[in-house]
Amino acid sequence: MNYEEEMKTKDNASTVMQFVLLGFSDLPDLQGLLFGVLFIVYTIILIGNSLLIILTRIDTALQTPMYFFLANFSSLEICFVSVTIPRILKNLWTQERSISKMQCATQMCFFHMLGATECFFLASMAYDRYVAICNPLHYPVVMNHRKCVHMAVAAWISGIPVQIGQTCQVFLLPYCGSNQINHFFCDIPPLIKLACGDTSLNEMCVYLVALFFAFIPFGLILGSYVKIISTILKLPSATGRFKAFSTCSSHLLVVILFFGSITINYLRPKSSHSAGTDKLFSLFYAIVTPLFNPLIYSLRNKDVIAALRKLLLRK
Repeated sequence: MNYEEEMKTKDNASTVMQFVLLGFSDLPDLQGLLFGVLFIVYTIILIGNSLLIILTRIDTALQTPMYFFLANFSSLEICFVSVTIPRILKNLWTQERSISKMQCATQMCFFHMLGATECFFLASMAYDRYVAICNPLHYPVVMNHRKCVHMAVAAWISGIPVQIGQTCQVFLLPYCGSNQINHFFCDIPPLIKLACGDTSLNEMCVYLVALFFAFIPFGLILGSYVKIISTILKLPSATGRFKAFSTCSSHLLVVILFFGSITINYLRPKSSHSAGTDKLFSLFYAIVTPLFNPLIYSLRNKDVIAALRKLLLRK
């Protein structure tokens, strides 16, 4: 590239002060339906997760380490979906899809910070189940309130420095071509596609960060469940085995949904990326998992159902 072309590229890059989130613009006849469905989903997520938080606060039977982490996880899910869904609803309602560079960077940063937090909370919840099933006599000592608080704080702040750095790295790239993001929120892969110049370093960083925040927690979860399953299989009674496994099955289902979708979305080869598949897998970890969280943990948990009944009878 000669000097004139290089200067032109820099001039063009400096003019990109906002992006356009295409979202579901390829489905013009379904904008109203999509708005209605997403609004209902968002309402269910807010009510369901808020109800879990309230139940864990007012019911003494739910004031244990497992439900302490569940309450934090529900709070996280509310924050997680609130980063993306309100903006999607606004775009669908007004058909005004532009987003400033600063707003885009803020959305992306918070989305990935909260995603990293979710990974570590799922690992913390797996560790809690491991101690409860494999070392039940030491459970009150090992999982004391102070340790639970420390683990929760570490999960909440774990992704902040890394994701701020990664966001700055992405938005320091020159954007000299199209400003149309073929996605429904600001995410790293579609933004890197818009950048001009060499993005290999950014792509490598995406893989490294995804490996760190996905594979390390998933490895801890996998190790915990290997120990948990081997312990459950040694229990003498079928009733005991069923009860022990039922306390883990809800968490395991959320783990599979969340880690499966983010692994496919961020770690599959670049050649297999397409806007359609990116949107599909993003829907799973950005919207479907937070929607299923309260349903999975309430419908499959007798303690939560009992607490809900008590609350309704009190009302």
